[in-house]
Amino acid sequence: MRFMLVHRVLEDDPASWEPNQELIERMEGFVGKLTANGVLLTAEGVQKTGATVRRRGAAIKTTDGPFAEAKEVVGGFLLINAADLAEATAVAEEYIDCFAGVEEMSIEVRQVAEAEDIEPYLNK
Repeated sequence: MRFMLVHRVLEDDPASWEPNQELIERMEGFVGKLTANGVLLTAEGVQKTGATVRRRGAAIKTTDGPFAEAKEVVGGFLLINAADLAEATAVAEEYIDCFAGVEEMSIEVRQVAEAEDIEPYLNK
């Protein structure tokens, strides 16, 4: 199964957006380990700025970041292979340890919907 681990950080915490050498080294080790074990599919950080496209009824509105009233914003993600949610959560717990200098953050663990997951909804 594939899982996406999305890490959210405080928008105004410099440690979240300006990685130091220790964080870079911890991430390189972590990513290297996951890659060697065949767990990691991709890992990416994102820039602080961006946009939100929102639909309300027929109206579509685009807003530039920083994002509306958010304390935490997406800082990056991993896409991994894991046997189940428990294994993916264990990877997330190790992932969050890489960010020792970041004041506050969270990691959301979500299973990716595969084609076979949506087949029952087709042709209804």
